[in-house]
Amino acid sequence: MAFQAANTALDGGDPRLSMDGGLGVTGYSPAQVRKTHDPNVSFEEYLYYAKLTRVEEAELPTVPHPFRKIAGLTKKKSHHDLPEPDTHEGEKEKKQDISPSSSDSGKPVVVSDEEWTRASRAMRTATWGAVFYLITTDILGPYSVPWAMAQMGYGPGITLYTVFGALAGYTGWQLWKMFLALDSNMYPLKTYGDFAYRIYGALVRHMINLLQSIQLLFNVGIIIIGNGQGIYQINPSICFIVCCVIWVACGMVLGQIRTLQKFGWIANFAIWINIVVLIMTMAVVSHSRPNYDMSEETNDIPRGDGIVHTYGGSPPYTEGFTSGIVGLMQAVYSFGGAMLFAEFMSEMRRPMDFWKSLILAETFIYCVYIFFGVYVYAMQGQYTINPANQGMSPKAAYTAGNIISFISSLIAAALYGNIGIKVSPAPYSRASATFADPRMPFLIPPLQVIYSNILVELFKFPPLTKRTGKFLWIGLVPIYWSIAFVIAASIPNFSALSGLVAAVCILQFTYTFPPFLMIGFMVKSDAMQEGEGYDPATRQTIRHDSGMKRWVRGYSKNWLMNTWNLVFMLGALVTAGLGCYSSIESLISAFQSGSNTAFSCSH
Repeated sequence: MAFQAANTALDGGDPRLSMDGGLGVTGYSPAQVRKTHDPNVSFEEYLYYAKLTRVEEAELPTVPHPFRKIAGLTKKKSHHDLPEPDTHEGEKEKKQDISPSSSDSGKPVVVSDEEWTRASRAMRTATWGAVFYLITTDILGPYSVPWAMAQMGYGPGITLYTVFGALAGYTGWQLWKMFLALDSNMYPLKTYGDFAYRIYGALVRHMINLLQSIQLLFNVGIIIIGNGQGIYQINPSICFIVCCVIWVACGMVLGQIRTLQKFGWIANFAIWINIVVLIMTMAVVSHSRPNYDMSEETNDIPRGDGIVHTYGGSPPYTEGFTSGIVGLMQAVYSFGGAMLFAEFMSEMRRPMDFWKSLILAETFIYCVYIFFGVYVYAMQGQYTINPANQGMSPKAAYTAGNIISFISSLIAAALYGNIGIKVSPAPYSRASATFADPRMPFLIPPLQVIYSNILVELFKFPPLTKRTGKFLWIGLVPIYWSIAFVIAASIPNFSALSGLVAAVCILQFTYTFPPFLMIGFMVKSDAMQEGEGYDPATRQTIRHDSGMKRWVRGYSKNWLMNTWNLVFMLGALVTAGLGCYSSIESLISAFQSGSNTAFSCSH
């Protein structure tokens, strides 16, 4: 059996400590005898194996032409891209059988640290160029920016988008630094909830996973209502609720796809569809009048004299502070991709290069969104609607835009619904995970939100790899879509609904949780004293003290940075509270004005 340097010391373990197979603990990889979320794995142990992994990754060659990945172009394989020698077709099945329960005899299979590490490393294939490409795939963001500008005006709109964009880059950097310190081939960090688990424990992880499930559910509902609105715009003779139900039915069918690898190529196709719609929208609005009818139906802005008015400050036709905050919440959608950053980094061959992807992606998103938002607002002023592509007045133009955007939106909704209830087929390691399209590495592993973290983990539902689990999946998909539709359809104001979701969910993942996690990470790291840490020889964690004393010592070592993160976190919570208040006030006004919900034939 091959051993790494650290493994040799493991021979000193007590052979009397045995598992079912009669072998000493030293016969197994540490990750093999631990659960995915094991409270016995200490913070110091995560740090120890993460350092080993970063050293290994630093020796890997860099990819010479990452911009070919950014452009979506294929590249001939070089020695940089070749998988590890043991990842050939004949050995894939072997790698997928290294979990503790994979032996035909029912006893654990002995796997060395080196074999476990090589299997885990083989799953990391994404380059920083490919991750840049993935971060820029946001669908909801661009179309809401012009409406946000119409609610805030040029000055506040551009300023706040700039500030939120810069802060999103900062929090992305925080997640990256924590990932490098906590992720390893031995204990892969795969989801946002894993950050919380390794720093604060299981309770915080469950809270974050629950909030993720709520966000994904509302995302599906928002897409249903937004595109039902598009169908109704094309043919008002169809009842609005029927337009939405059509979307629900399509999603239920497409959502039956259990393996996300089948989504890979169509998801890439959806990105370019969005670009086409953005360009078409800007071209059409610059040569045609605003869609006055749609503006009055969705925003209660009558045509009046039909003259477009734009403003540098808060527009007089809005409700002032409330409308401005609701508009600001749309900015959160534009920079709200942090929830998937853990998934992105977990699939990178060299996650230390993630900062390149982050800077380029945030800069690109900021420039495109600001340009699109300012341009469309300049052309349509107070008549700008959300989503912007439905504000085109020529029927042929908005019909074409709606039909094209339907395709990408259906793909997005199916993905949200899929990852929102899907379980990773491998509870123990990446090595038994299902391979996805290499161009969409973030789909491995899927977000373990509802099915895995609630139904499987808490209520002991069977995994999707079992026959009963597959039948439960078939039944859960229509239930999931139906719940999303009922919740979203009950709310008459589309923009206020999206603002509420941004305030309650998206803002937390991008602006509140990262500084909160960083405080805990820095405090626990800085509290370590000389002689403390994880001992690989005995597999024990050494600490000289515990309790509040460690937290005070850890906080005071970098008190300035910790205080800044605390203020930042509290500021994000205040902003979220203002966003919730403003969105709820807008919803109350919509209900009081008699605005129709989706449960009607008119919109």
